[in-house]
Amino acid sequence: MKSAANEAWSRCLSLIKENINDQSFSTWFKPTKATELQSSTLTIQLPSHFYYEWLEDHYSDLINQAVKQVLGDGGKLNYSVAVKHEDHSMQLPSINKRRNNNGATNDNATLNKKYTFDSFVEGSSNQFAKAAALAVSEAPGKTSFNPLVIYGGVGLGKTHLIQAIGNFSLREGTVKRVLYVSSEKFTIEFINSIQNNKSTEFSKIYRNVDLLLVDDIQFFINKERTQEEFFHTFNTLHQNGKQIVLSSDRPPKDITGIEERLLSRFQWGLVADIQSPDLETRIAILQKKAEENGIELPGEVVQLIAYNVTSNIRELEGCLIRLLAHSSLTGNDIDVQLAKRVLKDVISQKKKHITIEDIQKIVSEYYHIPDDLLRAKTRKKEVALVRQIAMYIAKNLTKHSLKTIGLHFGGRDHSTVIHAVSTIESYAKEDQSIYEDIQNITQKIELSSL
Repeated sequence: MKSAANEAWSRCLSLIKENINDQSFSTWFKPTKATELQSSTLTIQLPSHFYYEWLEDHYSDLINQAVKQVLGDGGKLNYSVAVKHEDHSMQLPSINKRRNNNGATNDNATLNKKYTFDSFVEGSSNQFAKAAALAVSEAPGKTSFNPLVIYGGVGLGKTHLIQAIGNFSLREGTVKRVLYVSSEKFTIEFINSIQNNKSTEFSKIYRNVDLLLVDDIQFFINKERTQEEFFHTFNTLHQNGKQIVLSSDRPPKDITGIEERLLSRFQWGLVADIQSPDLETRIAILQKKAEENGIELPGEVVQLIAYNVTSNIRELEGCLIRLLAHSSLTGNDIDVQLAKRVLKDVISQKKKHITIEDIQKIVSEYYHIPDDLLRAKTRKKEVALVRQIAMYIAKNLTKHSLKTIGLHFGGRDHSTVIHAVSTIESYAKEDQSIYEDIQNITQKIELSSL
């Protein structure tokens, strides 16, 4: 009975909570829920397989003690993992990869179900690529975006996006047969097929799909026989109106070591890039990842990471995992002090000295205006106010002279800076919104310099 299960698990949670810190309890136990109690066996549901692994590795003794205390010495606990988009749960362990005889992965078995458009955080750095990916997903092989090539640096979400195409297309029924593969895996399987005299079977697998997703095509560089095989695979699929989606760490035109006839085909359709995420996108990514994993992450910690980790999404996720692991293993709550200590190798690489250019950049981002307007001669009221705020903050956060500050704002003299500082001081006393803006901007600047 579910009510009995809820009551039993609630008692277990009370015992568990007494032995761990609030952060760990909130992160790992709050997202759980009881689903069934039969005899002395209690079943609880977890949000993901990751939770199962973590609880088993780090809290199994504590959980077993609580269960036995509530249900008796014969008490047992079973886990299930919620399967998104379905009405049932998956009992653990559940690992089943489908493969065919020659080692090639069959159809959609390699798609990671967590890579969806809903879980992909959209920002100005990836908006175009996501729009193109969605268009292809809705009508595979029926748009001019064939092939679709998505390129960008390491850890920016290329794999997420191309697998989202596969997951969406299968779910919506726009295709029946999808195959996702890395170019490295394609190469290895091709070599194995030659060694095992199964080249024909290999070709059939890759040429009889509706949607082919190939990750990191730059791995084909200098692999002549693999390129030859992929050339024919590409031609067959394209001629039959099947969709091809590729990813790369650079635009096709910049890849050397791949035959020109292949490179030209890669550019038949649409080439879209993903750039490093901007500040707002980095913050959104961290917040979404924390929410997905049931983590309560303070806003100041999110900002600290977002300001200091600017290169890619994978590094952002790495910081989050490190914080989470450290908090769970040591019992310390996640706060700014913990983040500074645990992530010191990441944060220590950043500059300590606040420059006027830093201030101009952050102030202009905050007010959504180009930073060159702060140095321009324009006297538009809204620009002039933002410029005065930037001068005021520069006066408070740097040791530069008034003359130097003025020079950084389009060659203005020191008297203009004095007037700006005086004006903003008055505004801040009279206008709560300006006061709060200054506080928020100052916090952002200080976090970015850590």
